[in-house]
Amino acid sequence: MVKEQLEVLKALDIAKTQLYHFTAIVIAGMGFFTDAYDLFCISLVTKLLGRIYYTVPGAEKPGSLPPNVAAAVNGVALVGTLAGQLFFGWLGDRMGRKRVYGLTLLIMVTCSIASGLSLGNQPKAVMATLCFFRFWLGFGIGGDYPLSATIMSEYANKKTRGAFIAAVFAMQGTGILAGGIVAIIVSSIFDKQFPAPAYQVDAKASLPVEADYIWRIIVIFGAIPAALTYYWRMKMPETARYTALVEKNAERAAADMSKVLNKEIKAETEMVERMTTDASNSFGLFSMQFLKRHGLPLLGTTSTWFLLDIAFYSQNLFQKDIFTAIGWIPPAKTMSASEEVFKIARAQTLIALCSTVPGYWFTVAFIDIMGRWAIQMMGFFFMTVFMFAIAFPYNYWSKKENRIGFVIMYALTFFFANFGPNSTTFIVPAEIFPARLRSTCHGISAAAGKAGAIIGAFGFLYAAQNQDPKKTDHGYPAGIGVKNSLIVLGVINFIGMLFTFLVPEPNGKSLEELSGENDGDVEEEKVYPQEGNNRSVPV
Repeated sequence: MVKEQLEVLKALDIAKTQLYHFTAIVIAGMGFFTDAYDLFCISLVTKLLGRIYYTVPGAEKPGSLPPNVAAAVNGVALVGTLAGQLFFGWLGDRMGRKRVYGLTLLIMVTCSIASGLSLGNQPKAVMATLCFFRFWLGFGIGGDYPLSATIMSEYANKKTRGAFIAAVFAMQGTGILAGGIVAIIVSSIFDKQFPAPAYQVDAKASLPVEADYIWRIIVIFGAIPAALTYYWRMKMPETARYTALVEKNAERAAADMSKVLNKEIKAETEMVERMTTDASNSFGLFSMQFLKRHGLPLLGTTSTWFLLDIAFYSQNLFQKDIFTAIGWIPPAKTMSASEEVFKIARAQTLIALCSTVPGYWFTVAFIDIMGRWAIQMMGFFFMTVFMFAIAFPYNYWSKKENRIGFVIMYALTFFFANFGPNSTTFIVPAEIFPARLRSTCHGISAAAGKAGAIIGAFGFLYAAQNQDPKKTDHGYPAGIGVKNSLIVLGVINFIGMLFTFLVPEPNGKSLEELSGENDGDVEEEKVYPQEGNNRSVPV
């Protein structure tokens, strides 16, 4: 039996799109802008770090990060992010979304700056401090995932909720794009001020001492957008759903939303008390009630995010290696240090501009029309198709005259990742779980994704190495090659399609309807015989 919905929640569900919606999108979105910038900017400077700290005098090629160091630099922030998603997701349901929201931002700002100021000039000292601060940077970023998604879902109206949450997540694409643009600008300035020859012309002169500032400036820049939004995060009121359904404070929920919506809303203390003490709204995460009602949806959100991130982070973090393998980025020895940063950044910016960013905004435009499930299924399908289309005829694409075709096909996998599961896996967990567990369940789903990202980051680093031991990067064992690695990613995308069948469709429904918080006591279901047969059905 469905109960009457609280007036304050009904007002949010039917509210017309207004200024506070856009304010919430900008405040939460700038956090995601920073998250993406900080996570992916490291891929722009890893080759430069190898040149600066690991070049062997007299070697034929510039230095590169040793396998264990490269894995740590690329993956340590993802490990921190996983831990942060679990911890802050849980904390967001215990202390409130707003109270924890500012803390994650302070961690991100502090650790972005500290990462760029990594101590010392010896390889071990610099890499150790860089990894230490990037772990804690990832920890703060991890908190932003469940909190931003939950806050936006709880503020939004049910008609355009998908688009609002997708718009927050779309700032991730803008952050990736900004990382490339900042790297292009910084490397261009240094190249002009401190011109250097290619490594093969003059190895020592190709790496002026000032090049050490390039990666530091690029990394530190991530602190700026986060710092700019801290004040506004602290000004946001707590969400009415947390205040009413978790804190059980009907008066404050009504007062906060009366200000936000510019309308008088009645405080319904008795109804809040009934709803929050009902057995159907008090079971915990590790209960049989949760398992029966939300177990399969949670399996669906965790598994699809896990599989998606294996492919997505492999592609993003190692674009430079793929583009080098097909010859789109010239061999390192034919460039100076700053020129290499410029060309890597230019390639990644082009991919972001032409496919990554448009994919996110296609989701914003169509998610409340097509629904989450259809977009996720479509995205996984086309990611599988295009991954196989570039993997099986890989030798054809690697020829110089066919490289542009390869880049276009590769870009389409990014487009359908973002106009597909990369967006929907973020949106759905913020909609389908109860308010008291929403942030926790989103954190668990996101952490599963980061587990996949860690596998992608560490696994692809080794797997994509040439099958010929003589052609691998220095210090790496032979791998299965780029072609076979891409085939594996295609298979992973296909499995993601299968697990999408476990994901429910939240489109057009209120959060309470989706989570069952308006339903009667699930433990005391009445059973009536159905007319015309002997079966019994719960009512």
